Amino acid sequence: MVVKLMPFCPSLSQKPLPKQVQIRTQMKYTTTRRPEILTSSAAASSTSASGLRVFVLSDLHTDYSENMTWVKCLSTTRHKKDVLLVAGDVAEKYDDFVLTMSLLKDCFQRVLFVPGNHDLWCRGEENDFPDSLEKLNKLLDACRGLGVEINPVVIDGLGIIPLFSWYHESFDREKDISGIRILPLEMACRDFHACKWPGDLSSRDASLSLYFDAMNENNQEVINEIQRTCDQIITFSHFVPRQDLCPEKRMLFYPNLPKIIGSDFLELRIRSIHGAMGSTSACHVFGHTHFSWDAVLDGIRYVQAPLAYPRERKRRMNGGENQLPYCVYSDGKFADKLSHCYWSDYYATNPRSPDITELAPWVARFYNRTWKSEF
Repeated sequence: MVVKLMPFCPSLSQKPLPKQVQIRTQMKYTTTRRPEILTSSAAASSTSASGLRVFVLSDLHTDYSENMTWVKCLSTTRHKKDVLLVAGDVAEKYDDFVLTMSLLKDCFQRVLFVPGNHDLWCRGEENDFPDSLEKLNKLLDACRGLGVEINPVVIDGLGIIPLFSWYHESFDREKDISGIRILPLEMACRDFHACKWPGDLSSRDASLSLYFDAMNENNQEVINEIQRTCDQIITFSHFVPRQDLCPEKRMLFYPNLPKIIGSDFLELRIRSIHGAMGSTSACHVFGHTHFSWDAVLDGIRYVQAPLAYPRERKRRMNGGENQLPYCVYSDGKFADKLSHCYWSDYYATNPRSPDITELAPWVARFYNRTWKSEF
């Protein structure tokens, strides 16, 4: 997602990750085949895994050349028997989207996709897509043509269910930050200008969130069958199903971020699939906020593994690209916890206190500098 004031996490106290493959050097001197990125998850499991492996990835944003290069450098041989779940925000432009999904399909045996907000931006493509729903239909058609799957499936006994979703402002029920000048949503979030909706749909109420949630009803019979026959189920969406999967407002450069990230209807649908109490066989994958996350809440494991923007990877906001794509399922069981998840690790040992509105030191310093620059 894009906000003019990006969410931020402080520097991590951890050992440095293995140095990233020198992509540019390899591309310069290798002409017979493209360079390959060996992810840490693949390296850890490739020698011992013989059954189904499922990898997850979100927020590829391949409009950035560095991110497109990252995708192009994924191995074309290592994942030929694997499944990849793409949790939205692939690219803003249609051509970049098609190229990215084609490259991913070359690498993985099966690829499943749900759309994110950036995928539905129409700016610069208004002549091709009069509104974002029209673009959505074209993207889904492109996926079908590439062999990318958009409907629930069962693979080797594992149920995988893509869930359409959109955010609504009322998702945010925590206390607002006061005493500082915060940009209004329309100025901070480009969706309000880059997405185009028919007259009865709006990002300022729950209409879009309800519309996208209702799209899942088309697959209800298949979902019911998966619930009856599968002991293990992975659901995935782009948007956030619970507010406690995002840092508290006082921790964020843009404290109003929770108003544009999630859907209560999404969490209700997830619970209707996995059960109100969840289970050790329940996992939901999401994206959008660019915070690497891995936590169990009320019986369901929630995972976010974003590629994110190049500048965010430099700050390790996404946990580091060397753990991507993340292998969430291997040989009939869910994989170990995703490493280097600063915020979910933080909340594993610190209580969430949304009623505390005193800004975190790094946020306070930022707004203090901003205030001084205006006077």
